[in-house]
Amino acid sequence: MPQAKGPFDVKIVPQPPDAGSQDTTVSRMSLDKQYHGDLEATGKGQMLAAGSPNSSGVYVAIEHVTGNLHGRKGSFVIHHTGIMTRLQPQLTITVVPDSGTDELAGISGSLSIEIVDKKHFYSFDYTLPENF
Repeated sequence: MPQAKGPFDVKIVPQPPDAGSQDTTVSRMSLDKQYHGDLEATGKGQMLAAGSPNSSGVYVAIEHVTGNLHGRKGSFVIHHTGIMTRLQPQLTITVVPDSGTDELAGISGSLSIEIVDKKHFYSFDYTLPENF
């Protein structure tokens, strides 16, 4: 299975709650990413998150990635599900089926994230149809 690796920069911006809402249980944020390395791309998305005082929480996000993956141009959508149980993280990031466009049509796979010294790195295991 091909693998793409590299660093990425991320900007997370809190968004205001829905008009008239007093509920602060769920927060909403915009995502703006710049991927580097084997995936030279931008990622734009939305995140919803909720947490508890005992260091547990959850987030979901949908991100549209557009750029160049190992020389192939196009876009695809990824879905994030992150669960934290008392500081024990579990993260799943997968390509949304049939979301690939152009030279990335038919892409599938999963992405993992590692944070080292406050720097973000991705590892993306993916497959593409052979008939490209």
